[in-house]
Amino acid sequence: MPVGKVKWFDTEKGFGFLAADDGQEVFLHASALPEGVKEVKPGTRLEFGVADGRRGLQALSVRILESQPSVAKASRKNADDMAIIVEDLIKLLDSASNGLRKGRYPEREHARKVASVLRHVADELDA
Repeated sequence: MPVGKVKWFDTEKGFGFLAADDGQEVFLHASALPEGVKEVKPGTRLEFGVADGRRGLQALSVRILESQPSVAKASRKNADDMAIIVEDLIKLLDSASNGLRKGRYPEREHARKVASVLRHVADELDA
């Protein structure tokens, strides 16, 4: 079976292209990905079958050989540090919640702090 690397893949469109080791460009549709895999990152090494489609070569029955490491995961904080940040976030949300129960929104500066921490924690957890 041929082997190659993902050049690009658009999850929303459901397709992309890969470059086979022999230099050929091959169309990659989301339906050819392994079960449970919805996207592949550029640089991911794949093994695949090939069929001649309407517009050229098309990958079939793809198998992921080596995933491209995530830069976000590599730069993540360790779990102990994140636990402290999450605990601080809980305290911030609790203070905002107490004010909301009394019919008051948090002051602008406090609301910005809460929103900033929420975004940061979400990015770290989603990495």
